[in-house]
Amino acid sequence: MDKLGAIRGGIFDMDGTLINSLIVWEDIWRGIGRIFLSDESFRPSYEVDKAVRTLALSDAMALVNRTYSLTENSEDVTLAVSDIIRDFYENKLEPKAGASEFLEYLSSNGVKLCIASASAPDLARVALRRCQLEKYFLGIVTCVDIGKGKEHPDVFLAAKDFLGTELEDTFVFEDSFVALESAKRAGFKTVGVYDRCNFDHDRLERSSNYFLGEGTDFKSLIGKFDFV
Repeated sequence: MDKLGAIRGGIFDMDGTLINSLIVWEDIWRGIGRIFLSDESFRPSYEVDKAVRTLALSDAMALVNRTYSLTENSEDVTLAVSDIIRDFYENKLEPKAGASEFLEYLSSNGVKLCIASASAPDLARVALRRCQLEKYFLGIVTCVDIGKGKEHPDVFLAAKDFLGTELEDTFVFEDSFVALESAKRAGFKTVGVYDRCNFDHDRLERSSNYFLGEGTDFKSLIGKFDFV
């Protein structure tokens, strides 16, 4: 593989990209069914399941609450789901293969790194600490902070501004085609990361300058960048 170009800034999604966390949605749907519907077999429609993945948690749960009429107050759903996620992050979470080695490679070569996540800031910190990845990142920017989901590029642009890097030498690493298409439209270089629990891998690959497909991991990117 040829080199991917010069990199000064790296913006990383967290869930499904750096950490194996998307399986938490199975716990979430069972928990919602148990708490609000007395039915642990509850699963949303494909469309709703897909839609919630790039939204801030409060927006995602508001959508679920509207669609399935769970309770009068969607904040109750958000709080219940936050507890489910926190338990998963604190006790079950593991990093993606090669993530720590790749982040070490970038940071040791002077690349500035930032998280851009749809998760709440406190949960993002819990996840990074659990996976021992926190030390590599200068900061965390979330959709909660920005007030927009990743169908808009604002969270990536805010992360770039935080890092102080330019579009032409800043890469976005994502497992969501919605987010990666948004980042690419904004002018970022893009690396798509396969996750078996996400959707539309073909579309993710099409929106990637480079695609880490099934069976590959971050270590395959070591040595593939120039540093400026």
